[in-house]
Amino acid sequence: MNKTQLIAEMAKHSELTKKDSQAALTSIQKVITKSLSEGDQVQINGFGTFALSYYPARTGRNPQTGETIEIEGANKAVFKPAKALKDRL
Repeated sequence: MNKTQLIAEMAKHSELTKKDSQAALTSIQKVITKSLSEGDQVQINGFGTFALSYYPARTGRNPQTGETIEIEGANKAVFKPAKALKDRL
């Protein structure tokens, strides 16, 4: 499912128009992004938790040359589904 399909489904399952559904989705994306960039996690009961996870620096290889390279550590966004969501799947 892509963003356009998600917006259409949101509109179908709510009393919102597609335009209002798009605005709601955009707003949710901005709030989650802002919270994660500030180091906070976002927990939605019954759905799951969005959080940052730090992946430390590591040694890798350039597949074209075989040369050893150092890959920098980075924060990555992760999603952990809630038990209720896992049970429904």
